[in-house]
Amino acid sequence: MTENREIFQEKRMDIFRELVQSFWNEGIQNNSDLENLAAHIQNKYEFKDKDMSLIRNHMRICMGLDPRGDTEFSSELSDIKSKKISPPIAANVENPHESDKHCNGRCKYEDPIYRRNNEPIIIDNKCLSCGYGVSQWDFGAIADKIEFIPLIDLLKDKNTPVYAAVAPAIVGQFGDDLSMGQLRTALKLMGFTDMVEVALFADILTIKEAFEFNKLVKSKEDFFLTSCCCPVWFNMVKKSYPDLYKKMSPSVSPMIASGRVLKSLYRNAKVVFISPCIAKKGEVKEPDLEGAIDFVINFRELKEVFEALKINLKDLVPDDIDQASLGGRLYARTGGVSFAVKTAVNRLEPTRVIKLRAKKVDGVKECKNILEDLRNGKDVDANFIEGMGCAGGCVGGPRTNIDVDVATKNVNEFGEESYILTPFDNKNIMKILENFGISDLEGIMENEMMVKLLTRE
Repeated sequence: MTENREIFQEKRMDIFRELVQSFWNEGIQNNSDLENLAAHIQNKYEFKDKDMSLIRNHMRICMGLDPRGDTEFSSELSDIKSKKISPPIAANVENPHESDKHCNGRCKYEDPIYRRNNEPIIIDNKCLSCGYGVSQWDFGAIADKIEFIPLIDLLKDKNTPVYAAVAPAIVGQFGDDLSMGQLRTALKLMGFTDMVEVALFADILTIKEAFEFNKLVKSKEDFFLTSCCCPVWFNMVKKSYPDLYKKMSPSVSPMIASGRVLKSLYRNAKVVFISPCIAKKGEVKEPDLEGAIDFVINFRELKEVFEALKINLKDLVPDDIDQASLGGRLYARTGGVSFAVKTAVNRLEPTRVIKLRAKKVDGVKECKNILEDLRNGKDVDANFIEGMGCAGGCVGGPRTNIDVDVATKNVNEFGEESYILTPFDNKNIMKILENFGISDLEGIMENEMMVKLLTRE
């Protein structure tokens, strides 16, 4: 089974890479071009004639579309032009009916002092949309839609600003010897206006959750559930533990915050989240969050894009800058949110009698266990509960390129390299707040517009 899954992913990425090259070089102009590409894929990768339906449907999914059974291509090109990926995030392939060089636009969210150089399938309401079920199926069964092909025209449109909002877990995913500055350069070569660390928005939400903790945890019996980062953790609490949901922070995830804020700063901007996670593709389509993020591309998909476009990151001049603090960057791994919020709480109220005592759990099983303990009134010796659906946190996501232990080490080192120690020291935050007429950090909780941007409805 494991071998079959590996073969599936390899062949699926082969199909995706062929599509990227063809669409990027404008080799797909009509349905006949799609049919010719399907025939080319069949011959190149030694598929059988009976596999043509499977090839077409995997091509559709790699274009962000739903499979259509045993049919030839018809309206696919016009569907791609809609620039919108419809739910569900995954599809049953066999039976679809069942299921310039330097951007000057950074000024609104970056302080120049940090510059370092001058140059599962939805079965019922209990599904957590974690994405791990997708990666467990053999070739020809179930796959998550890839959202890059509809993005290509936007990247080539000089009149549309497109921002790459990258998850904190991205560091080291494309090679140990590659800097984040080289990754920024690569993305800008592709047509992105700029690359923005989502960890910057984690910094903002850290401060928000610190204020909320101080307000809500007043006694030894009180506890607070963070809602940051993980849609699996959030969905588990909301769907299966509604009695505990009232203890959860109303904050949106750093990903959603990044999209909302960037679109408020830049008119007509598009925001693409680059992620280790399949579940994020579902989160951005939730009714109360829809519109913040336009597309989600995962690390494995982006690696294929770089290869298809022959972008060699090692050859690129880095464009390095610190956007986020140590704490914000540590959101990528288990315990990172707790570390950041505890640091912020201690900074806000150093003489606080009830100290923040964190409990960090990862993996669906451990998340469920801690929630059962809380529901049953068991003493968990903590008043701040952090849950991550993936073992190790986001660095253990299903669409990462490297081992979770190596990724954790990379994240820790990258966080420690930041010139910004805590969110309170991050002048980029004040740069953002000034655009909303906010002069101090308390405005995160008091400014009507900022509260709306950072809070779930």
